[in-house]
Amino acid sequence: MGLLSTVVVKTYVEFWGRKWNIQDISTVVVFLASHCLCLFAPFHFNWGAFWVAMALYLLTGLGVTLSYHRNLAHRSFTLPKWLEYYFAYCGVLSLQGSPIEWVSTHRYHHQFADTGKDPHSPIKGIWHSHVGWIFDSSYRFGQYGGLKNVEDLKKQPFYRFLRHTNLLHSVLLGGLLYAAGGFSFLVWGMGVRTVIGLHNTFLVNSVGHMWGKKPWNTGDTSRNNWWVALLVLGEGWHNNHHAFEYSARQGLEWWQFDFTWYVIKFLQAIGLATDVKVPTEIQKQRKASKSRILATQN
Repeated sequence: MGLLSTVVVKTYVEFWGRKWNIQDISTVVVFLASHCLCLFAPFHFNWGAFWVAMALYLLTGLGVTLSYHRNLAHRSFTLPKWLEYYFAYCGVLSLQGSPIEWVSTHRYHHQFADTGKDPHSPIKGIWHSHVGWIFDSSYRFGQYGGLKNVEDLKKQPFYRFLRHTNLLHSVLLGGLLYAAGGFSFLVWGMGVRTVIGLHNTFLVNSVGHMWGKKPWNTGDTSRNNWWVALLVLGEGWHNNHHAFEYSARQGLEWWQFDFTWYVIKFLQAIGLATDVKVPTEIQKQRKASKSRILATQN
């Protein structure tokens, strides 16, 4: 069976071979709506709308990479609560889910990386690891008995509020964009920006476990991919991340572009980010693969 036919069959089974709940249906509606908005982009381009989209991409991207991922999922550093909540709110506007659900999924990913229980396991194929997993909330959370690994977030009223009002905030943002710049701002600020952000993030789950280099022994298929890192503010150094999950820095070499780390370093320099974790040289030596050891010696 060819690659195309395999993808088609797996897609059919994932979509129609199971039960759907209201969360899955709403995810599909939002996903399709944002993609449909992109169809209007060539006909509603102007530089104002373009720069609004770029600014929102950066802001909401940091909401995911700096807040959801490094701050909340891995506790790689500490922020004052007001700043922690600000970046988390930016993450909500990325349309990648609430902090509670995003962090739960990601923690399960690390706990069961590349196994059948990995929420976006690459062993289920590139379609599933890239995007198919987002449409099956029962698979993501049901097999674990719910959101049991995010008690630290569930205890905080702010994160519970964001979970129950997740989509409302993007609807309000869309309304503000339309009021500020008309349909072009809506198309570029909500459509183009959201779709690019979603698929670039999903590349870490799919491409980041298929193509790239493995300088560290991690026991999984995570890879470092420079062009994914450029697109996702430094998240493409995925093998680095799986080797040192706790690290606030993922681009561990000076030449590994990691925009999120530069922002964290700035926050640390002005006293807002504290307890910033990075791997020690001894920890690196323990995780180094043979290829990395040889490259270091040469």
